[in-house]
Amino acid sequence: MVDQTSPFVLAVDGGGSVCRVAAVGENIRVLKETGPANVSSDFDGAVRELEAGLKAVAKDLDREIFTLRAVPAFIGVAGAISPEIAERLRHALGLTNARINDDRPAAVRGALGSEDGVVAHCGTGSFIAAQFDGEMRFIGGWGPDLGDEASAYWVARRALSRALGVSDGRAPNSGLSAAFLKKFEGSAGIVRFVANAAATDVAQLSKEVTRFAAEGDENAKAVMLAGAHEIAKGARAIGWRAELPLCLTGGIGPHFEPYLPTNMRSCIAKPKGTPLDGAIALAQDVALSD
Repeated sequence: MVDQTSPFVLAVDGGGSVCRVAAVGENIRVLKETGPANVSSDFDGAVRELEAGLKAVAKDLDREIFTLRAVPAFIGVAGAISPEIAERLRHALGLTNARINDDRPAAVRGALGSEDGVVAHCGTGSFIAAQFDGEMRFIGGWGPDLGDEASAYWVARRALSRALGVSDGRAPNSGLSAAFLKKFEGSAGIVRFVANAAATDVAQLSKEVTRFAAEGDENAKAVMLAGAHEIAKGARAIGWRAELPLCLTGGIGPHFEPYLPTNMRSCIAKPKGTPLDGAIALAQDVALSD
């Protein structure tokens, strides 16, 4: 039975693929997962996923959801890129003691803890971050239409584009391109799929790209090398230097390690924790500031 008197914090790690909601205290640890949440691309849908997670947590705590309103919280959710969106989300969720931000600070805090370093986070979307003396800086993360270089979506799109190039005779054939052309029954099928599929469904194809690349497929390797180039360029732009740890996070992030420059590969550091761990730590910061 959950200790009703034990203080706890609420933490949310909401991304383009899954939303994780946690309540954590000395005698409490409740974790629930719901669907994707991005408050820029689908505000109402994101609120539904967040509310579903909060309701599930409240149920496990044997509480009504309104009792969570004043609990110290960090809400990290994709697309919360402006104070206006954050305030709109605060009002929609009815939380009065929450720090609301996008999902990037949680990923950085989880990966680096309080140490200096650089994070290249490549999931469905992507961004590069640096933490120096407790201060975070970010570049990228502008979404699939204008950025998200080296994300799973970006990798899949580039690999599908190369398959179209094979169909046109502008690119050499390979096992990966042949597999995609067969899967979608030709180039027209690839175009239809990308035009109608959700970003998460397109991003799933990146698993095939990383698998073929590991087996030596030239088209797959070319895509992974291009992604690694974007990571290296972004890491240098944000202040990475040879003595600093570089964490590759997200579903596809670690797959870029073999394609990075040698000096970067030698500085790859295992993340200290997950984005949810980071969200919990940031929620605990909110509690300490009360």
